[in-house]
Amino acid sequence: MPVPAALTRTSTDTHCPYCALQCGMEVRTAEAGVSVAPREFPTNRGGMCQKGWTSATLLTSAGRVTTPLLREHRDAPLRPVSWDTALDHVASRLAELREQHGADSVGVFGGGGLTNEKAYQLGKFARVALGTSQVDYNGRFCMSSAAAAGIKAFGMDRGMPFPVSDVAQADAVLLIGANVAETMPPFMRHVLPAARSGGLIVIDPRRTPTAEQASLHLQPAPGTDLALALGMLHAVVADGHLDHRYLADRTSGFDQVWRIAAAWWPERVERVTGVAAADQRAAVRLLARARNAYVLTARGTEQHASGVATVSAWINLCLALGLPGRPGSGYGCLTGQGNGQGGREHGQKADQLPGYRKIDDPAARAHVAGVWGVDPDSLPGPGRSAYELLDALGTGTGPRALLVFGSNLVVSAPRAGHVAARLDALELLVVADFVLSETAAAADVVFPVTQWAEEDGTMTSLEGRVLLRQRALSAPHGVRSDLELLQGLAIRLGQPAQRFQTEAEEVFEELRRASAGGIADYSGISYDRLRAGEALHWPVPGVDHPGTPRAFLDRFAHPDGLARFQPVDHTGPAEPPDAEFPLYATTGRVLQHYQSGAQTRRVPELLAAQPEAFVEVHPDTARRAGVHDGQWAAVTSRRGQVLARVRCLPSMRLDTVFLPFHFPGSERANLITNPALDPTSRMPEFKVCAVRLAPADAEALPA
Repeated sequence: MPVPAALTRTSTDTHCPYCALQCGMEVRTAEAGVSVAPREFPTNRGGMCQKGWTSATLLTSAGRVTTPLLREHRDAPLRPVSWDTALDHVASRLAELREQHGADSVGVFGGGGLTNEKAYQLGKFARVALGTSQVDYNGRFCMSSAAAAGIKAFGMDRGMPFPVSDVAQADAVLLIGANVAETMPPFMRHVLPAARSGGLIVIDPRRTPTAEQASLHLQPAPGTDLALALGMLHAVVADGHLDHRYLADRTSGFDQVWRIAAAWWPERVERVTGVAAADQRAAVRLLARARNAYVLTARGTEQHASGVATVSAWINLCLALGLPGRPGSGYGCLTGQGNGQGGREHGQKADQLPGYRKIDDPAARAHVAGVWGVDPDSLPGPGRSAYELLDALGTGTGPRALLVFGSNLVVSAPRAGHVAARLDALELLVVADFVLSETAAAADVVFPVTQWAEEDGTMTSLEGRVLLRQRALSAPHGVRSDLELLQGLAIRLGQPAQRFQTEAEEVFEELRRASAGGIADYSGISYDRLRAGEALHWPVPGVDHPGTPRAFLDRFAHPDGLARFQPVDHTGPAEPPDAEFPLYATTGRVLQHYQSGAQTRRVPELLAAQPEAFVEVHPDTARRAGVHDGQWAAVTSRRGQVLARVRCLPSMRLDTVFLPFHFPGSERANLITNPALDPTSRMPEFKVCAVRLAPADAEALPA
């Protein structure tokens, strides 16, 4: 495929298309092709990981889709058609389904990698052009539990309420369920000072590359993090580390929390988690004696059916030590997807409107409807959460059509085999993507859309900083932006063209007005301020406001200004091991791949480094299961079976196996994962399920 035509400039400052660290980079265009290079920026300090270095390869991938594809009927192949043909077909089918079965017969599924403008426009399109309540996004699978816990404790969800660079000044850093050495390597620059001074603590069932750098590695059984947090809180009190003045001045509710934690002395916790009581106390001492300390959670401790309670327990620990809102210390969540923060702030989540407003709040509905020029009563109410939406597809009570933007559900959703069957039961599946992902390959219509370097737009990093990602290249002929796609469909569904703008800056101007006065207030942010290089962390409630890089310094976001302890207790995973399925399985990422792998598996250098699924297992566990290093094994749960090549590691727990979730087909780790949902966040329990291990059937091996 030819290199896209370059614009007049040959070097464009932008940001990496992958994780929420949003490393600063340059896109360089020349006759020889397109390349990228890191630039100095606070989050990456001139560094970049292997994924970032190879990201230009995506722009000229041989697998790029450059024309709409349409399937005449379910058994027919996808064939190229014109944009008008594809748009007319989709709009006609959507109108027909809505007429026959109501607005909620159509669902929309977004992604945490979409720009703020696209996420905003997608939520608006769902509720105004389609009138459906059935809209959610894959960020529900990412950090929804931490978001809910943050709102409960602090009154506001901003993943890291302080700049990333502050972490580098810490004497102690506690990372829980975060393997940043592989998932966001440049972040390690910020935690290495604590590691060198003996203050890096890592909590993870695996001996990850991050844990290798730790001064203290706590290795609990999967699904027991909440018990560990309670044990450490007990040690805070029993060993005299409780910050009584901070509790009195800045918090409420500690007594109710202590009634629970009092029963979880470290020796009891050791029996539940496998973490030595002495190590629990040592971790607490490191945090308590540090001048500056940070506690950071990530997917490993959040993706559980008790994820909100578990994160709340870690926040309770932080509050007991007096860390949140204290200069040089705090609690934060390491957002995963590129726009995981902004993606959940502006309306593509089932229960939200722009500005992090609640969709069932009459005042919020009136404000946003006024910006959109519609009657507040015309807006639907809350819809199904992500997995519940997918589970209902094609059942007669759920959507009969689904529009997917920026998500590869066939690989990334829990109980993936079941989700693929639900997608197949739809009357219409429409996917917007720039490659033929596994989900796009199953669609009835595929729209080819621009990717990161071919469009303008803003992203919000894990530290709540709004960034401008500038267009560096022209898109290939035949490719349109998601904003153009949404406008094309909206017009055909009877909407005025001006209601759905196609220029990102114009959409952002409307987003500013829609978010004004909300928790995530972007009203003072403009493209001009971002082009000028201002560091704007939301909320930014006015054009003269400097932004809020460090939230909670004076007060928390609850009306009384106090942080709230949350009384939570340990219940364990939804599916513990038993005689039939005697092992824990947990999942995660590897250095070379990102999310479902739809992008990184198309980069030859990355695929060559990690070409297939593997299962990490202790040598003794492998021996008992009758498998050996390098052999293909079957990992089976109550929901399905995944095939993976065995890697024997003495550092693994005897009761645990690990699988990466980036691979397709029979190597999909999510074929076995448990869709048990957290009652508050509706987060599935990706991080633990009961499995058995056995040699793979030779006839079932991947080609």
